[in-house]
Amino acid sequence: MPDTLTHPAVDGPSKSGLTPVMLNHAAWITHDVAATTEFYTKVMGMELASTIFDDKVPSTGDAFPYFHIFFRMQDGSTIAFFEAPGLPPKAKSSHPAYDVFDHFAMQAKDADEVRRWHDWLTENGLEVLGPVDHKGEFLSIYFHDPNGIRLEITTPMNAEWNAHTSQGYADLEKWLSTKEKAKAEGRDVSEALVELIAEERKRYEA
Repeated sequence: MPDTLTHPAVDGPSKSGLTPVMLNHAAWITHDVAATTEFYTKVMGMELASTIFDDKVPSTGDAFPYFHIFFRMQDGSTIAFFEAPGLPPKAKSSHPAYDVFDHFAMQAKDADEVRRWHDWLTENGLEVLGPVDHKGEFLSIYFHDPNGIRLEITTPMNAEWNAHTSQGYADLEKWLSTKEKAKAEGRDVSEALVELIAEERKRYEA
């Protein structure tokens, strides 16, 4: 691998001095706002924070009449949904990986609370995967809301889980360089990346 960073993505952070303060909201479509409200208030324990009616999208002007609803977590961040009349069902994913990787993670206080969430969700009839130990970094459980959105309740097991910036840039460079090298050599990119993963996994086993 190159000794120097060669890709724009690994040149370092922006010089603008701007970084978002916190998550304001993440939003999805719902086809059943009543079931969604019951789930996020009664099961997830969130507060119904705000609602909006409109007959067009303010940002684009599209004439999509909708009801917009927000649910608040402890830190003030929210999950939001749009219910719009007449929308067809969402198209199925082109690969199962989309249904696994696309998810929304919410943080619990500690490992005991993650286990309490597991019991509570199971009692409420949800199918829950986990707890899963992510190489000592996180303890997580996974489940789905009424809209089929994959949700995660997690807690960090390593207090510095999000303070590995230098390692992150080094890993990004390895990943990008491995892809480029494989393409240049006419190799299967996935095969080359699996070899990289096998080598890098050793650091978790040390």
